Formats: sequence, C-alpha cells, structure tokens
Amino acid sequence: MNPATNAAERVIELVGDRAEAEAFVQIGRTELTRFANSFIHQNVGEDYVNVRVRVASEARVAAVTGNHADDEALAALVDDALTVAATQPVDPDWPGVAPAMDLAPTDFAAPSTVEATPGQRAEVVSDFVEAGSGYLAAGYCDTDWFDSGFANSAGHVASSRGSRATIDGIHQTGESAGSGHQTSTAMESLDGVATGSLAGDRARRGLNAFDLTPDEYEVVLGPEAVATIAIFLGFYGFNGKAHNEAQSFAELGAVQFDERITLVDDPLGEAALASPFDVEGTPKLHHVLVDGGVTEMLVHDRRSAKKAGVETTGHGWSGSASHGPMATHLVVNPGSDSIDEMIAAVDRGVYVAAFNYCRILDPKTQVVTGLTRNGTFMIENGAITGAVTNLRFTQSFLNAWGPGNVLAVGDDLRYADCDFGAGLVRAPSMRLTSWNFTGGAGG
Repeated sequence: MNPATNAAERVIELVGDRAEAEAFVQIGRTELTRFANSFIHQNVGEDYVNVRVRVASEARVAAVTGNHADDEALAALVDDALTVAATQPVDPDWPGVAPAMDLAPTDFAAPSTVEATPGQRAEVVSDFVEAGSGYLAAGYCDTDWFDSGFANSAGHVASSRGSRATIDGIHQTGESAGSGHQTSTAMESLDGVATGSLAGDRARRGLNAFDLTPDEYEVVLGPEAVATIAIFLGFYGFNGKAHNEAQSFAELGAVQFDERITLVDDPLGEAALASPFDVEGTPKLHHVLVDGGVTEMLVHDRRSAKKAGVETTGHGWSGSASHGPMATHLVVNPGSDSIDEMIAAVDRGVYVAAFNYCRILDPKTQVVTGLTRNGTFMIENGAITGAVTNLRFTQSFLNAWGPGNVLAVGDDLRYADCDFGAGLVRAPSMRLTSWNFTGGAGG
C-alpha cells in the first residue's frame, strides 16, 4: 500500500469514534527546470505532502489541510478539525461519508516521469530553444509524480499513483512572441523540437503586427483557446452546485451546442494524468457532458448530489464545498479537419493561438472577457497574411459553441494549457462563425 493511503488510514484511526471522518492524501515530488533568455536559470525539486481531513460530529462539519504526514502532525490536524467542527452550526446538507466499496489500486504513473533527471529536462529545454531560429526563449519544463490515498470512517480505502510532465514556453523576437505547449503523463513523450518549432513559427509570423479594427470576425482557435472555453463551461456551467443555485446555463436534454460539439470527462482514458477517485473517495468514471450538441449531464460531489436528489459523479475536490464540483479531465472530441484546411476555408477572419486573463462576467450566459496572446494572425482568402496586435474580447462562450456556430473541429487533439492550468483539458483546434473582439490590449 502506498504511503499516502497509509497516512489517510492513520488519520481515521486518530479520529476514532469521535466523528465521521474522511482523509485524502497526496505524497509526491515535483521538479522544475525554468529558462529565460534561452538559458536555464533555475532547477529546483520539492518533495510534497498534501493532507485534507474532513470531520462531521453530529452534522457539524469542518475540513482542514496540512502538509506533513508524520504521526504528530496528523494528530494535530485531527484535533484542529474536531475543534473547528465543534464551533460550526449543524449542516442540514451534510451527505455523510461515502460507503465502503471495492476499488482496486491503480497506477497511472509513467516510469520516465518518476525517474526524470535534471539533465533529461535540460535536453527537452535545449531542443525547444534550438528550434526557435535564434529567438530568445523562455518557459519551463517540469515533472510531477504522486501517490494518492483515501480512507474514511465507513471503511472505504483507495489508492493510486499518477504523473505529469510539461514543456511550456515562448520564443521572442523583440517585438513579437509565439507560444508552444505539451503535456503528457510520460516525460519521454515530450517533444521539445516540435513544441519549440511551433513557438518559433508563431514568433516569426508575429513580426510587423498591425492593429485590427474591433468587430465580430470568423475565427480559427488553437487548442489552448479551445481548452479555455471548455474549462470555463465545465467549471461554471456543468457544475452541480451552480445548477442547484440556478446559476448555470445547463438544460439537461436540450440542444445547447452545435452538433459538432461532444464534451466528455475521461479520467480513465489512455492519457489519464490524475487520481481515479475524488477527495470523497468516489470512483471517477467516463462521463459524457455534451453529446452531439445535447447537454446530457452535470457533475456532482456528494453534497450537490444530495441537494439535487441524484448520485455523486465523483467530482469532489478541495474547494467544491464553496465553489462546487469540477470536471478536471475534459476532452473536446476531435474532428477530421486539419488546421491548414480550416484556415484555407476562411475568407476573412482571425487565428488565435491562446487566450489570456479571462474573467467570467455572467455565469448563466457564459459571457467572458479576456485577451488574445502569443499568436494572433489575420486570415485572408484562405491564408495567414500577417500578425495582429493582441485583442480584447467580450464573448459568450456558450453562444460561440451554439447550434450552427461551429464550422469545423480539428484533428489535432492534445493536452492544451488553459486559464486554469496545464493537464486539465485535451482539445483540438476549432473554426467558429464569429468572435466578438471589442478593443486592443489596452481596453
């Protein structure tokens, strides 16, 4: 049994019969190689421990977190949880802990990530830098592997291992920048040459950028931009707590998206990065959120499921009591169009590599404001004809993917960075009928 599960079980022993209790523990190691001006300037590693304990004494509930797994630290954490719980009002929505169930240990950790060395990360960085045609490069390559463990007072125990490796960076010319990103469970899968070449090409094309008149334009979005749309829709829309509180756009069984849109949560697929159970010990399963444009389901933790009168879907996380459950293994199903084919079909529009600094304005309509970043280009007569300075947009993400608004979905599915971080969304490129650009980067 892994050390995280041992620590989780020890927490339950320390609580004893004083309360219902559950513990979720991750013990792992993260290492980071950071570079700027085309030189590595930082290489660090950290062993980490994350412990989350939730107790309920006569439906008075408290959750606390800690970063040590020795017996003394766990005992102090348990005492803190019980002390805080005693001060809380009775929680009528407390769903109780998950029942005991048979959940076999799983191992999603790739040996090449667990065993990765600073020298191997430096090689990936070197490939990224050298692929940039002499431009100045900046970014990072990191690896993370972890044991996850869960235990509760109903006798439910679960354990797993996972890993993630990422290369992320930009090439800069002095007046432009282009980005590249790749994430995988396996360090050996990272291709610094391909990622650096993409960033370098975007930087080169970004020279001599001009200001584009704000308006609605047809767009081709890169995987990073598509991933940001997906994570916003997932967090604010398919969130069971938000739906219970009438703050979600989701209408089950309704055609709310274009028929080309199928959105799934796939924690057990071939490219899975994380734990196959949530912080409440509920198994994670393959779920279809949108099927051919039809909204099929919401995601729930135990609390939101109880209020909705349904079963939890295994989407509890450390912040779900406040913010609601969240899907963190989203996949936007790919299509059959290449990026070149999508661009060739546009008479006049804009290619957007990525969005930045996105902020939700209205969760129910999914109106979001943000900026383009590190690769924004004019498309004319089926070809990229020049770079555009960064643009501000105010756009309903829901409407952008609405019926009739998705013209093509790319065949280039991959893990893409998004406004919420790396390793949460796999997305392809996408061509949309319109996007509402409202100004330049200054406003």
